Amino acid sequence: MMTPARRHLLRHQAQAANQQENQTYANGYELMLAKLATDKRRLKAIQSIERKIEVKGELLPDYQPWVSGVLAADSQQQDDVFMTVLLWTLDTGDFPAAYPMAEHALKHGWVTPDQYQRQTACMVAEEVADTALKQLTAGTFAALDSLLAFAGLLADQDMPDQVRARLHKALGLAQSESQPQEALAQFLRALQLDENVGVKKLIEQLERQIRNNPPDQSTE
Repeated sequence: MMTPARRHLLRHQAQAANQQENQTYANGYELMLAKLATDKRRLKAIQSIERKIEVKGELLPDYQPWVSGVLAADSQQQDDVFMTVLLWTLDTGDFPAAYPMAEHALKHGWVTPDQYQRQTACMVAEEVADTALKQLTAGTFAALDSLLAFAGLLADQDMPDQVRARLHKALGLAQSESQPQEALAQFLRALQLDENVGVKKLIEQLERQIRNNPPDQSTE
C-alpha cells in the first residue's frame, strides 16, 4: 500500500517532469518562432513568386524535425510554426508531405496564422488546387493519389464554393487522360459551384472526346 509520503513524492515528480517537458517545448517553440521570423524576412525581400517557392523548398528541411515531433506527439496545442510550414509545403507542391500535416491541423481545429486571413480548410483547398493547376499547366503534375486524398479530406469542410470549384477543376484536369468519365463529372461539379471557374470549353472538349472514343462494351 502506497504511503501518503510516497504519493506526495510521485505527484511532485510528475508535476516537475510535466513542467520540465512544457518548458522544453516552450523553449523549442520560441526558437522555431524566431527562426521563422528570420526566414519570413528573407522571403519578403524576394519579389519573384517562383524564387520564393524555391527558397521555401530550401528552408523546409530545417523545420522537418519540429513537424515530425508535433505529428508523433499528436499535439493539440495551436502551433503557428507548423501551420506556416504546412502552407510552404503546399506551395512547393509536395502534396504527400503536406497531407498528414493538413489532416492533423483539421483534426485539432487549428487556425491559420493571422496574416493569412483564411480558415484552414479553405487555405488547404485553395493552395492544393492552385498548385496542382500550375503543375498541370506546366506538365509537371504527378500526384493524383494525393490530390484525391485531399479531396476526400476536405469533402465535408466548409469553404467558399469558388474554392471548391477550383479543386474539382484540378481533379478533372488530372484525370482527363486516364479517366475521362470521372474528369467530366469533376468539371460538371466545378461548373455547378462556380460558372466562372473556366471549365466550359474543357467540358465540350471532353464530351467530344468521349463521343468519339466510347468505352469498349465487348465481353469475352
